[in-house]
Amino acid sequence: MSGPMPEISEEQRATLEQFRKQMDDALVGTHDDYFLVRWLRARKWNLEAAEKMLRASLKTRAMWNVDNIEKWDPPKALQEYLPYGLMGYDNEGSPVLVCPFANFDMWGMMHCVTRFEFQKYLVMLIERFMKIAYDQSLKHGWRARQLVVFFDMQDVNLKQYAWRPAAECVISTVKQYEANFPELLKMCYIINAPKLFSVAFNIVKKFLDENTTSKIVIYKSGVDRWQQQLFSHVNRKAFPKAWGGEMVDRNGDPQCKALMIWGGKLPEELYIDQSSQQSDRDFVETQVPKGDKLKLQFRVALEEQKILSWEFRTFDYDIKFGIYSVDEKTGEKRSEVALGTVYSNEMDEVGYISTRPNTTYTVVFDNSASYLRSKKLRYWVDLISDEEEGISELTSQMDNTQIASQQ
Repeated sequence: MSGPMPEISEEQRATLEQFRKQMDDALVGTHDDYFLVRWLRARKWNLEAAEKMLRASLKTRAMWNVDNIEKWDPPKALQEYLPYGLMGYDNEGSPVLVCPFANFDMWGMMHCVTRFEFQKYLVMLIERFMKIAYDQSLKHGWRARQLVVFFDMQDVNLKQYAWRPAAECVISTVKQYEANFPELLKMCYIINAPKLFSVAFNIVKKFLDENTTSKIVIYKSGVDRWQQQLFSHVNRKAFPKAWGGEMVDRNGDPQCKALMIWGGKLPEELYIDQSSQQSDRDFVETQVPKGDKLKLQFRVALEEQKILSWEFRTFDYDIKFGIYSVDEKTGEKRSEVALGTVYSNEMDEVGYISTRPNTTYTVVFDNSASYLRSKKLRYWVDLISDEEEGISELTSQMDNTQIASQQ
């Protein structure tokens, strides 16, 4: 696949060619020059930094099994209650996405799906939008490969983001976006922002690249100055009438609900009881003593293709979790999952990473900072096949969670 390219200098062209040579072992046909330029721009044309960023992202891409992600059947809560809609294209061909964010029930969503499922679904959507944008670029030029995003924050309940699992999910999702989708955003409009939004955004902004934040414009409630900027490159006739455009859906609705996933409060029958899910996995229950760590080692032999998968929950208190690896040949030590606090007492922590042959992986449950209490832990960690059936089994385990019984 080869698409249109922005103009670059001769020096940048030489850097691009060197970048392609250095990444040759990891690239596939869909990785055209524009794809590589995104990573170079994200790291200000620093070749070493761009390579490090891209290789880390390709590893994450394997973790999400992106090449087969369309085979995944996401939970109903995600497919029917995550609000968004594709509302045509701007004057350079870029897809325009509208999100009525007040209709997003974060509290309910986190009771219906795992954080892993939530982020995987966002990756699925972004991959779809990127494919649409690429097709657009063949007709309109490279700028069409970026996205225009419009958030309406009218009546958003920010209190639900004070809940730790929700806040943790937001921060983690922002970091995942920055690490894996550089130079994708063309413009982001956030309108009707409530008073507390600036406080929340200042926290989130710490995890965003300066180039990303420069493309985000925020307008408080009751201000319509955004319309002049938005409609300078978006056709009013192809934008919902409720937000200053001229379009209505087939029902005459100015919000164009028939053209998007509108969201709304999630019904409790979709809630899952994460603390008592049935599973054929052999879970282990143990105590991590105060001031101590639990370390689990897994060796991947030469020529093996394995995934390191985990699912765990703590009772009453959070715990620190991380994974590092050591190459048995070179002795190189790498951080695979950065050690950090997870609130697994509020939600199950589920995930997996791809592995490298001839490498030992150490999974760490760290309670060394707690001098007063031990942590009760229920966990399952194992190496599974890297083949598609292994992925299907993993996602199936997530899909087939027990529905919480009605009170």
